[in-house]
Amino acid sequence: MYKQKTFETDNSVIEFIESVENSKKQKDAFKLLTIFAETTGYDAKMWGTSIIGFGSYHYKYDSGHEGDAPLVGFSPRKAKISLYFATGDEKREELLKDFGKHTTGKACVYINKVADIDINVLRDLIKQSVAFLMDAYPD
Repeated sequence: MYKQKTFETDNSVIEFIESVENSKKQKDAFKLLTIFAETTGYDAKMWGTSIIGFGSYHYKYDSGHEGDAPLVGFSPRKAKISLYFATGDEKREELLKDFGKHTTGKACVYINKVADIDINVLRDLIKQSVAFLMDAYPD
């Protein structure tokens, strides 16, 4: 049976951000912390060792696989900053057109720095993701 690897911890978000070696990435992480917290209204929590998440939802797939995940989040990784938004919603793709310099993976949006993106679009992406997941997983 699948065992969830990433789960909410009691580790300090501030200590994690302060441990980021790249000072510019550290400053961007603090900016993102403020933006995500203000936009969601949720306190930041560490998920695993490197993801800063806001809010949470419980998912259960038809396959029986289930678990918990943050509604939105980010991680200041060495190469790029990973942003975690809901997938599967066409509104996300529309918003990303005006987001600024970024790349996308299967579930993540990657940015080099906060200065490369439109903060208002970031706020819209956060709101859209939270609304989409709360609608999809109301429990």
